[in-house]
Amino acid sequence: MQAFWERHPNAEIPLRAWHKLTRQQRWRTFADVRAGLPSADRVGKLTVFNIGGNKYRLIAAIHLNRGRVYIRHVLTHAEYDRGSWKEK
Repeated sequence: MQAFWERHPNAEIPLRAWHKLTRQQRWRTFADVRAGLPSADRVGKLTVFNIGGNKYRLIAAIHLNRGRVYIRHVLTHAEYDRGSWKEK
């Protein structure tokens, strides 16, 4: 995440806020994720979060059974819309 906000300084505060909120959670279902972060959407096996007033997208693999969140990508909205992240 830090490498992303170094390129996009306006993303630092909202990414840090997302990180802090996420570390405090113990989600058991996707409904739990949506209850705390209503902008979360499932895309295949991944979860996409709108960050910074919809300017950025954070794509994560959430392993509810292990209580782990693995960040796969942090993108600008335009990068997300291109869709190349789905190929990786």
